[in-house]
Amino acid sequence: MTGCDDSFDIIVAGAGPVGLSFAASLAKSDLKVAMVEPQALERLANPPFDGREIALTYASIRVLRELGAWDAIPACHKSPVQGARVLNGSSPFALCFDPPRGSAEPLGFLVPNWQIRDSLFKIIRLHDHVQLLCGHSVVGVTNSHKGAVVKLSDGRRLTARLLVAADSRLSRTRDLLGIAADVNRLGSSILICRVRHERAHHQVAIEWFDHHQTIAMLPLMEGVSSLLLTLRASEANRLLALDDDLFLMELTDRCRGRLGKMTLASTRHTYPLVTTWAHKFWASNAALIGDAAVGMHPVTAHGFNIGLCSQKQLARRILTARRDRRDIADPDMLQRYENCLRLSAAPLYYATNLLVGLYSGEHAAARLARHVGLRLAQYFPFVRHGISAMLRR
Repeated sequence: MTGCDDSFDIIVAGAGPVGLSFAASLAKSDLKVAMVEPQALERLANPPFDGREIALTYASIRVLRELGAWDAIPACHKSPVQGARVLNGSSPFALCFDPPRGSAEPLGFLVPNWQIRDSLFKIIRLHDHVQLLCGHSVVGVTNSHKGAVVKLSDGRRLTARLLVAADSRLSRTRDLLGIAADVNRLGSSILICRVRHERAHHQVAIEWFDHHQTIAMLPLMEGVSSLLLTLRASEANRLLALDDDLFLMELTDRCRGRLGKMTLASTRHTYPLVTTWAHKFWASNAALIGDAAVGMHPVTAHGFNIGLCSQKQLARRILTARRDRRDIADPDMLQRYENCLRLSAAPLYYATNLLVGLYSGEHAAARLARHVGLRLAQYFPFVRHGISAMLRR
């Protein structure tokens, strides 16, 4: 990585997985890129286990493979998903999603978030055109026809032709750019941990919409699953505070023994549920990618995949403009980026919100609608096959 400088072609605010993948997409060009990240360099270089397992579609795997990140992730951390089941309350009926008949390929793969971050960081640090500015955050942005002037928390000022916000669904950079967003704090949290269990999962994921909770059982290595409980924030915090024995007793009860006897295989983590939809995905000399643009509810597991798609779309347009000696912050180019991302993300975003509303309702009409909806989907193969195809595209 290069030494200190104040002038760049592109400044990326946020070194999460999407920000890192965006920088990696540009790393082989001659563009000078700065990444501004509040976390210390040591934490970026050695990301800790955070509980999150990312469900990757084949499109996302192709992107990571092109960047060199997929092959850098050890095979033991790539868990195939051979099928998925959706359950509702105490009903024994399950909506099933499976690979096409005769296909030997799984629906997708589960990979730990920290492993994706680690593999992308290792790519970034190999390239001299990317400079990491860790331990700092963006506190001011000024745009002009010449580009963006970015003020950091230590008082330093950087200039760039293009500023890219990749700093979470509660993006400070987005706010500084004056871009409004629908930010929905849902009042719920996800509690995540890995468990060892006596019953086999057969590499089948389960999404169970039960009363006042949603449980996801994600198959990892043999005899181990990642359990995600979506609960009111206060209830999630209560469970987090229990000792291991009491926590396992309550977890087993909530899962109704579906996995048999369980023991903890990791630390526990909680994350508040927040969804975001930015009103615009670009401004003068600036663009949004990842959760700063679209922050999905995790129930359909597509948030990271949309984020990875967004960075690829923007990076491809920037590299094309650079090759053709055009402005990398051209407003028409940024508008085309927004149009493409909005077209691909909007259906999933609004359909997911509709699904969450239906499956979080506890009144009798909602319960009946869930029951009827699952059975209708099961008896209309094009629905199940369409969703399976979307996962595998």
